[in-house]
Amino acid sequence: MNPDLSWVLNDVLQVPGARHAILVSADGLLLANSSEIGRDDAETVAAAMSSMQSLSRAVAPFIGARTPGRWHQTLLEYEHGWIFLIAAGTGAYLAAAAAADVDMEAMSFRMQQQVAALGKAMTTPPRQNAGSSGA
Repeated sequence: MNPDLSWVLNDVLQVPGARHAILVSADGLLLANSSEIGRDDAETVAAAMSSMQSLSRAVAPFIGARTPGRWHQTLLEYEHGWIFLIAAGTGAYLAAAAAADVDMEAMSFRMQQQVAALGKAMTTPPRQNAGSSGA
């Protein structure tokens, strides 16, 4: 049984201008969503956020460092808002949408605080192939 992680998403939405938040597994499955976004929309966004973090990792060498290090955060800017995507433990990501005038520092800080507070609760182990057997 998955733990109820809605408290994490609700706390992220306390930042003025925050709109939606979702928790995503590395393989694109929706783990939790805030009440402001419908489940179908949240599942679509979850799949896209999984792809976005993968793309972000793939272009890491573009920063020009010999070893670019670990990916931390991706920001997407749109005319009417922002999307924040951060690592939330092994195999999990926290994504949030916010208005264009959101305090970006406050939003990033709140998301980082929540991820730090969760620790193992937000860590999603890789899925095992249901068709394989140990026998």
